[in-house]
Amino acid sequence: MDKLIAYILQFGNLNRQQVNLITSKAREKRLHKQDYFSEAEKIPRQVGFILSGVIRVFSYNEKGEDITRFFITENNFVVDLDHFSSGFPATGYVQAITDCDLIVFSQADWNELSTTIADWDPIISKIVSKTLLHKLERISPLVAEDATTRYLAFLKKYPQLANRVPLSYVASYLGITQSSLSRIRKKIS
Repeated sequence: MDKLIAYILQFGNLNRQQVNLITSKAREKRLHKQDYFSEAEKIPRQVGFILSGVIRVFSYNEKGEDITRFFITENNFVVDLDHFSSGFPATGYVQAITDCDLIVFSQADWNELSTTIADWDPIISKIVSKTLLHKLERISPLVAEDATTRYLAFLKKYPQLANRVPLSYVASYLGITQSSLSRIRKKIS
């Protein structure tokens, strides 16, 4: 719980009573490798905070190929926010690609935190803004840079992921084939 509270406190102040309320609503959850946190065509019903492990967000294209959109690592929230908030079924998947330990909140508990803690919504808004900025930083290079430059940027941004996730997911994330990624890795090593 300490990691979760420390993360939240980066974005705002909470008193002891508010911290106690948050921890009383939190539940620990273990996802095994390949387990889904949320799935397409189902309404997301929980928010998680990753204590350990790596999760990927992906969807399928019209050819049936899975396309990795994002990796989420330790000390970050994980939720399909648009669908969680709207109550509509998700269009993508959120899946553990390593064993993961999380702290999770049900939708009802998350909503209770929002209505009970006066500064909760501004804190969450700052966290969401940070996440959106990271998404934008990811999209810009995919449009403008060649595959080698994108891979080098990936290694710089996620140095710990290169050896933790399958190359097929990295290639998908970079928008290239796995064989192209293998050639790039061989060329730069």
